[in-house]
Amino acid sequence: MLRVLIVDDEHLARQAMRRLLSAHPDVEIVGEAGGVTHAVQEIERTQPQMIFLDIELGGGDGFDLLATLDKPPIVVFVTAYAEHAVEAFAVNAVDYLLKPVAPERLAESLTRVERQLTLGEMQAAGGRGVIALRTPKRTLLAQTDEIVAVRADGDFTHVFVADQPALMIWRTLAHFETLLPSPPFLRLGRSLIVNRDRLRRIETQSRESARIMLQGMEEALTLGRAAAARLREALGHEA
Repeated sequence: MLRVLIVDDEHLARQAMRRLLSAHPDVEIVGEAGGVTHAVQEIERTQPQMIFLDIELGGGDGFDLLATLDKPPIVVFVTAYAEHAVEAFAVNAVDYLLKPVAPERLAESLTRVERQLTLGEMQAAGGRGVIALRTPKRTLLAQTDEIVAVRADGDFTHVFVADQPALMIWRTLAHFETLLPSPPFLRLGRSLIVNRDRLRRIETQSRESARIMLQGMEEALTLGRAAAARLREALGHEA
């Protein structure tokens, strides 16, 4: 049973969310609140696993509420304002729903929450085998051995998961370097990490570059001279 708290300053909005959630028998609504102070009290009293959180609240906003909590529950924002989406994902919200909430979007959010809870349980048990790849539209839970390569692109990172389109994640390459085990992941320069276990072929094009083919990724990756030398050294070859 998923324990849920509804936080919204509009009574009718809270009622609407209750009606939507009534279609999900595995969800237990443990309380509701209309302002920051009351919400803090309800979180302490009910210990919810997640909160549906509005942006505009009495006595502050949803971000103010999260800032007061040492260990906030999983958060899904529910708001009429699309412009706060980037800020919401910056505080690790699982999803961002626009009012009026469609039943199918609510169901999708609940699925994401369940996946996040599962991931949290695995991490609490000491597991490092799953990584949450979060975009504004969805969250993919990927096994680390499914990740083929990670490539930096400015403030974003392209994550290549085996046999899937690349995901653009608003995280730095250094963030993924701390998450991915080494070996088998090798950082070959400022902009690229590859999964050594998925390396299938190295083609030397010239003294200045090489191409590598990785299982689960259709396109070849081109390496500069330093990156190619670093890869050969890691594989025990002559640079």
